[in-house]
Amino acid sequence: MSFVITIKKAFEAQEDLVYGQKQSAYLKNNFPCYGIPTQVRREILKECSSNYKEAINTNFRNICWELYQLPHREMHQVAIDIFIKEIKKNYQVEDIAFIEKLITTNSWWDSVDTLAKYAVGGYLETFPEKKYPIIEEFSNSDNLWLNRTAIIFQLGYKQKTDFDLLVSECEKHKHSNEFFIQKAIGWALREYSSVNPSAVLEYVNRTNLKPLSKKEAIRKII
Repeated sequence: MSFVITIKKAFEAQEDLVYGQKQSAYLKNNFPCYGIPTQVRREILKECSSNYKEAINTNFRNICWELYQLPHREMHQVAIDIFIKEIKKNYQVEDIAFIEKLITTNSWWDSVDTLAKYAVGGYLETFPEKKYPIIEEFSNSDNLWLNRTAIIFQLGYKQKTDFDLLVSECEKHKHSNEFFIQKAIGWALREYSSVNPSAVLEYVNRTNLKPLSKKEAIRKII
């Protein structure tokens, strides 16, 4: 029995239809859910993966994509958990194509935000020379989730944040009417305000940001 079949059966055995409906509603009914809390999901993953360590280690990209083809959101979350764990310190240059495929498949904020911060953020720390061309590509895309990724991929960079690049992304998207873009701008600026509040406040004060972006950006400052 394969790892994917094993973990799928484990999730089916713990399905909670009522809680699953609530989880699905929280995700705007974009995906069906088994109704398994995050902590329990990770415990199931740990237990199931213990017998497939070598297979996962050597074939995690294909396993993640196979999980991503399944309908339930927990399967996508498991795929992301596995990918982020296995890819750490193991990035290949060509991995950005797979990361982009994950971002643009079964897209919603929960998957995109995790992939942006940990997968894209980690990849571009490993290959810093790829930062500007990749972020420009994502930023200029017609896909709002790639746009969001270009804005928030530096979450967690702290002092290493390229503030000029962040400002450039904010400027490019500041007139967007998309909720997820406005929120991303505010979130990214708010995170950097923990490092350099004066720079963020100066930028916000001189820039005509959307109200939501501005409110989120200065939340930790004022």
